[in-house]
Amino acid sequence: MQVATGTVVDGKIVLEGVPLAEGARVTVVTRGADESFALSEAQESALLRSIAEIERGDFVTLEEVLASLPKHG
Repeated sequence: MQVATGTVVDGKIVLEGVPLAEGARVTVVTRGADESFALSEAQESALLRSIAEIERGDFVTLEEVLASLPKHG
């Protein structure tokens, strides 16, 4: 797993200095033009661990969360 930065050019994401294999699956996190996006080393590690958990299938779906909520009414 790697973290890359890029820019949208003509509707396509152009990464900065990171070659990816054709067909590689990616996750994109966007920010507004006037927003900064910086992670500490610890935050980046936590994000990468979380992504790895999701890729392993270790997550709870929205449906499971909603089903676990108390029913009112």
